[in-house]
Amino acid sequence: MANYIFQVIKSLTIVSVCLEFYFDAVVATKEDASKHLELGKQMLAAGNLVEALSHFDVAVEKDPTNYLTFFRRATVYLALGKSKTALPDLDKSIELRPGFVAALTQRGNVYLKMGNLAAATKDFEQIYRADPNNMEALQYLQQIEPLEAEIEQAKVFYKNQDYQGAIILLSKAIDLIPWNAELREIRAECYIAQGDLVKAVSDIRPTTKLRNDNTAGYFKLSNLYYEMGDADESLSQIKECLKLDPDHKECFPFYKKVKKLAKQLKEAQEYSNNEQWEDCVNKAKQIMKTEPKAFPFVHTAKSHICHCLAKDGHGTDAIKECNEVLDMDPDNLNVLCDRAEAHIANENYDDAVHDFQQAMNIDQESRRAREGIERAQKLLKNSKKRDYYKILGVKRNAKKKTIEKAYRKLAVKWHPDKYEGEEDKKHAEKMFMDIAAAKEVLTDKEMRAKYDAGEDPLDPEQQQGGGGHGNPFFHGFNPFGNGGGQGFNFKFHFN
Repeated sequence: MANYIFQVIKSLTIVSVCLEFYFDAVVATKEDASKHLELGKQMLAAGNLVEALSHFDVAVEKDPTNYLTFFRRATVYLALGKSKTALPDLDKSIELRPGFVAALTQRGNVYLKMGNLAAATKDFEQIYRADPNNMEALQYLQQIEPLEAEIEQAKVFYKNQDYQGAIILLSKAIDLIPWNAELREIRAECYIAQGDLVKAVSDIRPTTKLRNDNTAGYFKLSNLYYEMGDADESLSQIKECLKLDPDHKECFPFYKKVKKLAKQLKEAQEYSNNEQWEDCVNKAKQIMKTEPKAFPFVHTAKSHICHCLAKDGHGTDAIKECNEVLDMDPDNLNVLCDRAEAHIANENYDDAVHDFQQAMNIDQESRRAREGIERAQKLLKNSKKRDYYKILGVKRNAKKKTIEKAYRKLAVKWHPDKYEGEEDKKHAEKMFMDIAAAKEVLTDKEMRAKYDAGEDPLDPEQQQGGGGHGNPFFHGFNPFGNGGGQGFNFKFHFN
């Protein structure tokens, strides 16, 4: 008997020691949890959400019976935009402390923003029943009450093609229910029907996050950007669709088309920037083969063709292309300036002045239009004087070799030594001097640039300190030497 009692006492002692260790461990664990809870609160107050979440995770693990730990972690999830992840923590917090007003308010607010009106009403009613003086809960209930009917009416408006009426009601609802994908999708369709693609994009974009694996949302978004002419952003969105489903039956073929088009658009712009005019035109024509219908891309391609042909001196062809762009977009300042450049290439300076003036009417601050009209007016004035291009019979975009070749041919033709009669010789001398002057200006890069800008570098009227009205040789240039062409006899060297 004594032995039995001894064993019982021994067992109780062991149990007592174990319980003591257990309770000490529980106390230590709870103290550790409290420490992390406090650190998490400090990080949250400092705006360091990631660190705060890390501490709250540890606190929950150490003490899963503390309702505040779950509530604090839910607050961080909400701040990080993870509302669905926050709900289980709010549920647990309310389970551990029924009637916890702060958690009920947060959960009701999350349900409301998601569009779960029944669940939101239940939470706010629970708060209001416990405390009829809680004005926040009452205000939420008063806002929720008409929402369901208004949403149904908005859907009726949409079905009946009263898009503006639907937008008004949906906008009111979305202000309170911003995390509901369906409402945003319906409003986006209304905006699309009204032709407001920018606003449609602003509604579809958040739905790609509100719905899990929303390939349809990304496909829709990509198509909207495509319709707006933004191939790069369209490509970016269709790639997001393929990340979710690499073999998506709609996204994959669309991806191939957009990728090709985006590359062509980029190359056409690079060719234009690098003044590779012929390559620019060819690439723009490829764009139109890839996408012959969508207005923004057709407009861009034709604008490239207009610009690059004008810059390359193909006046007539450029004017035709520019006219087509202006038929689509009459107030396109850049295309008006491009057409003006094409008119200059065709030596139609009056038309060039008119186009630059029209561009100025669109934007008085346009440097290109202002400088263009000044140049066109100078060229118009100079066209009534000497035209070096006409003298040599070359186009305005002629290369230096072409100019030199034309000069040599004409110099041989009008060499004064070939003429005997006094009148014929004088005429030949004048022609020879004009040819030589034209060659000097057009084969000198700086002088030609001045001339193309509407200034004759051999006209003393346009130069400071010039003398001798109309004398093209005031710079000392004289193909006949000091004799001025009178009684000369020399060997002429072509260079």
